[in-house]
Amino acid sequence: MTHPTPDAVRLADTITRQLASHLSQLPPPQAAQVIARVLDPDNGVLGGVTHLVATGSVFAKDQAERGALPAEVWLALGRASNELGDIALDLDEHTNTLQRVGAQPAATAAKPPAPAPLVVRRHR
Repeated sequence: MTHPTPDAVRLADTITRQLASHLSQLPPPQAAQVIARVLDPDNGVLGGVTHLVATGSVFAKDQAERGALPAEVWLALGRASNELGDIALDLDEHTNTLQRVGAQPAATAAKPPAPAPLVVRRHR
């Protein structure tokens, strides 16, 4: 039996490229729907990646305890998992808005929205 890693890596690369390519070509309502789906913390890509990194952290912890990986790898994956989880929670607040924009009828979506001032948040 062959090792599945090269196929899995190729699949991940293909999915990433195709999703970004398709997203950039979609009309705004459809793009909003796709982004809302990607950001879904339970079933979306971001939630899946967060779970994948958390699983990688568990693997790295086990390997670090055995001496096969430096502890820094485990710690970095744990931090990344926590930060992705926080980001997913922050973005989840906006998923309903994206879904509403994506559900607008074509005539409504064609009407230009009122401009809104952009706000810059600083994290300390």
